[in-house]
Amino acid sequence: MTIDRMDLAAKLYQPGVFPVVAGVANGERSAGPLVVDLDPTTFCDLACPECISGKLLNQGRFSPERLAALAGELVELGVKAVILIGGGEPLAHRGTKRVIATLGAAGVAVGVVTNGTMIDHNLDELSAYASWVRVSVDAATPGTFRLVRPDRRGGSAFDRVIGNMRKLAEVKTGALGYSFLVIVRGGPDGTVEGNHGEILAAAELARDIGCDFFEVKALFDDAHHLIALRPEILREVSGQIEAARLLARDGFEVINSSTMDSIQRRDGPVQPKEYHRCGVTELRTLVTPSGVYVCPYHRGNPAARLGDAVTEPLPELWRRSDRGIVDPSRDCRFHCARHTSNLELHEIAAGRGRPVLENDLDLFL
Repeated sequence: MTIDRMDLAAKLYQPGVFPVVAGVANGERSAGPLVVDLDPTTFCDLACPECISGKLLNQGRFSPERLAALAGELVELGVKAVILIGGGEPLAHRGTKRVIATLGAAGVAVGVVTNGTMIDHNLDELSAYASWVRVSVDAATPGTFRLVRPDRRGGSAFDRVIGNMRKLAEVKTGALGYSFLVIVRGGPDGTVEGNHGEILAAAELARDIGCDFFEVKALFDDAHHLIALRPEILREVSGQIEAARLLARDGFEVINSSTMDSIQRRDGPVQPKEYHRCGVTELRTLVTPSGVYVCPYHRGNPAARLGDAVTEPLPELWRRSDRGIVDPSRDCRFHCARHTSNLELHEIAAGRGRPVLENDLDLFL
């Protein structure tokens, strides 16, 4: 039996997490998060113009000692899965290797979101312990990579990233993903540039590398609202996605993120929410050098900050924090990938939940 990696609501019914999920659905506070997004550092070696965290970069990191202690605290809290992400580039921190090994050895599922430039320096840990590694490539050629993901000197690390992905594909025990964020820039004179013409070629490259999945994503603005595509560009993008799906076989899948699904449905930038408390904040949290926040959408937002993991042990911080400080109906009118999970929590509370699954399949809720 498998579970759709994009069906976050279905993941709530896994037996290893459902008792906590059911309690949260009925208004209980959790003893600890089930899933943690962890930013080891805010530093990054690339200078992507559309980076959603661009204003937060290069502002600090955990010391190697504190990062190692945090890994132990996550195990102590009973966290089921940790995603090393950013913020900055998680593999840029020299302490990340130890975190991956500590969590993996303790049976915590580990996911890694990376730009791919430093995979080779962390190859042993990634191959041994990562449940999945998703590389943000967003291009199929060095020239387009330079356009959308330049390094600090304006150069292209494309060949290095693809080479690193090939190295990992040869030794991985988990899944390897090729992420493609559709980026379109319009100039004042009506000209258009971007990567939207390379979706199919990137999917072909992903399969050739040995990736397990190729994911197409849509772009947010600084406030996390989806940016619509012009009709003619949307038609081109949709056509390429459909062509790419024909490549799906032999363990390789092509998937849309929920953001791209929304763009294709022309949902608009606003996702209204009628509920006033986000139950998912009891199940997931974000830990960064600048603070612990209710979720990645509120990274750097002082109004959504739960505390400081640099100076305070995470179990104590969690025990005293108020995860209800965000009102989704007011503060989260952007597209949220966990909206369906919140709706599912309401279904569980009303006694209309689904049957619990027989086994744990994917604990990245």
